[in-house]
Amino acid sequence: MWQGIEGHDAVVARFRRALERRRLASTFLFVGPPGVGKRSFALALAKSLLCERRDEALLDPCGICPSCVQVEAGTHPDLYVLGLPEGKSSIPIKLLIGEDETRMREGLCYDISLKPFMGNRKVAILDDADYFNTPAVANCLLKTLEEPPPRSVIILIGTSATKQLPTIRSRAQLVRFEPLSQETVARLLVEKQLVADAAEANRLAAFSEGSLSRAIELSDPELWRFRGELLAKLAGEPIENFRLAPSVVAFVDAAGKEAPPRRARARLLIGFAISFYRRLLYRQVADDAPRTGDRFAGDDDAERHVSAALKRGQKDPEATAARIERSLEALSHIDRNANQATLLEAWLDDLRLARSGALVEV
Repeated sequence: MWQGIEGHDAVVARFRRALERRRLASTFLFVGPPGVGKRSFALALAKSLLCERRDEALLDPCGICPSCVQVEAGTHPDLYVLGLPEGKSSIPIKLLIGEDETRMREGLCYDISLKPFMGNRKVAILDDADYFNTPAVANCLLKTLEEPPPRSVIILIGTSATKQLPTIRSRAQLVRFEPLSQETVARLLVEKQLVADAAEANRLAAFSEGSLSRAIELSDPELWRFRGELLAKLAGEPIENFRLAPSVVAFVDAAGKEAPPRRARARLLIGFAISFYRRLLYRQVADDAPRTGDRFAGDDDAERHVSAALKRGQKDPEATAARIERSLEALSHIDRNANQATLLEAWLDDLRLARSGALVEV
């Protein structure tokens, strides 16, 4: 474990080698599942690079010098941390190049071009890089990435390299962060007192896909109650949308008035559907195969609904594959400026249409 960050020793070793050889790149793209520590790693790396007392190649900041203290407090003048503002669906261009009246005289691209205030480095961390979803925003970074200021390091943080524009990918070194182990997620849930007991931590970790933030999102008991209702409806053939769609929309809306918690809940519900259909597809094409090592084992509730779906006639793997594909498409649209209710209703209606004997292009 490095600087309190779990599961990424290989990434630490990579940076140590680069620093020992004095060959640290100027731009990195951190990608991996949400909630695995990418942002924490970036901040710890910045702390190591800006520390005034320790050789940066050690990746072992002292923690007590003025630079370390200011990094911890979020006030270091040579560290810039930007992310998606609350309520926004994309990174505003003004964060990079300033307002219209001060264009190119403020914003990240201007700030990082200045000489360091305290040491001999500047570090910029751009969280939520998945939301550079317009060429105009990404293009604002290109000159800075092509001609980075001396002794500067820019770290972009996203979930997948494929979500970045080619102009961004080609100018950054890719650093992949793997999901955390189930054991690590469960232990962190207990250590951070995020769950009541170890049994609950293990249950949530099993569904977390290696993400601590996802495990925390899944800790809501109401979510699991509604999951059972959702899977029961998806197991029907045909799906009764006149009942399901209103209940899904209402449950998403109940997450709060702000868009981020509603989007998070919608992502979880669509994720439940994807997991259900993947399990169903597995049973449809490999039901006679040995179950040893079944990656879906351990979720008896979902298994019950899958068995019900098979009994009710959901036996067409092509229809199930189409439902998975449509669900993945809906998941990719959650963070766009689409009407959430309309998106969910259209998604559920397409699931209904992609049934055995009535397969449509979705």
